[in-house]
Amino acid sequence: MSLWTGSAWAQVASLPRSTPESQGIASAQIRQFIETADQKVNTMHSFMLVRHGQVVAEAWWSPESADKRHVLWSLSKSYTSTAVGMAVAEGRFSIDDPVLKFFPEEAPANPTDKLKAMRVRDLLTMSTGHQEESKVREITDQTWVKTFLNHPVPHKPGTHFQYNTPATFMLSAIVQKTTGQTVADYLKPRLFDPLGIENPQWDANPEGITLGGYGLHVRTEDIAKFGQLYLQKGAWDGKQLLTPEWIAMATSKQVSNGSDPGKDWDQGYGFQFWRCRHNAFRGDGKDGQFCIVLPDQDAVIAITANTRDMQGELNVVWEKLLPAFQKEPLPENPAEQAKLAELVTRLKARDPAPPK
Repeated sequence: MSLWTGSAWAQVASLPRSTPESQGIASAQIRQFIETADQKVNTMHSFMLVRHGQVVAEAWWSPESADKRHVLWSLSKSYTSTAVGMAVAEGRFSIDDPVLKFFPEEAPANPTDKLKAMRVRDLLTMSTGHQEESKVREITDQTWVKTFLNHPVPHKPGTHFQYNTPATFMLSAIVQKTTGQTVADYLKPRLFDPLGIENPQWDANPEGITLGGYGLHVRTEDIAKFGQLYLQKGAWDGKQLLTPEWIAMATSKQVSNGSDPGKDWDQGYGFQFWRCRHNAFRGDGKDGQFCIVLPDQDAVIAITANTRDMQGELNVVWEKLLPAFQKEPLPENPAEQAKLAELVTRLKARDPAPPK
């Protein structure tokens, strides 16, 4: 398998490659996106575009490279959600199970009614009832699970969206409690191996529980494959890795998280996936890590970066790439393909802007 730009590493890549034009996208428009992103996003690290299951463009900003794993930050959450979906399909537990069911030994002596009402579903949708995140990393004289369960729950679970990384950790802990494996190990034969995601690195907490909400490191193409799995409603290479029903629930709006039509963080939240504008959905992580799935365009966009303006990063996608998708193949354009191939050879990452 060879890449149309002639990159040697693509000989072992698992997603097929083709020209942008053959999949209905003009190479010139992809080049304009990369140039704009390079100018406006400080700083881009990588980009991959998949259309109709074919990689049509890919770029790395030196010193990043195709074979280098990248920190995903909270994009890890979407992989944890996937583990939950698989465990539920295997009958390990239900999303309607109360959280306390799994950790009776770590529960408060007199749990509140609101804590008793917290379900796995509420962990998935970031609607645990917390007003703020629990400080699981900072309280060192007890386990992270105990710290979470002893944190105040002022709101009725399911009614109040509050971004909550410890809630994702609890999902990881539940998978480990019910399967006897860490999320990292549990996903290896069920997700990582089938997708050809080699040697993913995922950090664990002091008790040996996969962090869940962050800590995963994979390559750019591994992000693209993950998005393609969701675009294909859980099917991969003739096998159903996730049920279409789970995919539909995980990527649809389960809770409201705002009302600004111009913000991609106000479009609703699913099961560790965000809804986007333009009928898209995504997993994302701090500093600009994105797995964007566009069902209407049959496309996936993977991006890694180190930026302080994630909305600005997404805006470049909507402004420059979204209009590029055409329904039919376009005439091949070797001259523009050559310009695009030349551009990606000279991209260099810059020092990111300091936090505001």
